[in-house]
Amino acid sequence: MRRLYWTLTSVLLYLLSACQNDLPIELADSDYLIFGHFYGECGGEACIEIFKLEQSRLLEDKNDQYPSASGFYKGDYVALTQTQFASVCDLIDSFPEALRKETKRVIGQPDAGDWGGLYIELTYKGSRQFWLIDQAKRNVPTEYHSFIDKVNEKIKLLQ
Repeated sequence: MRRLYWTLTSVLLYLLSACQNDLPIELADSDYLIFGHFYGECGGEACIEIFKLEQSRLLEDKNDQYPSASGFYKGDYVALTQTQFASVCDLIDSFPEALRKETKRVIGQPDAGDWGGLYIELTYKGSRQFWLIDQAKRNVPTEYHSFIDKVNEKIKLLQ
């Protein structure tokens, strides 16, 4: 039993250190990535899932409010486990440079046909931006497609 404990602890520490050292965007103490999905015509707790990824921890919003294009999401976050953090900490690696330069807050028509949308917020080096992104890839530039897939993959892991 003791051997299993130390093996699992070693693996977890390796994953945590790997995530923090390999980020193309290196999150400082005040930096974070908020990511999540939202569906308007939906029932249940999984309709709106918003998470906040910081340098060394992951948090989940417990408000589950439908995001708006008129302002930043106001979440009430609770910390998740380090195992959950380790499962999503590489999401920042997939963040498209083009999105950081994007001037539109709304990309495509998020949730227009009940197919949902993504809420993405990045605070990095003193700059704070957010976007609502269509889940229907046909309405979104191709340079965002793999990031959409990765965000959805990470949300699914956390549910």
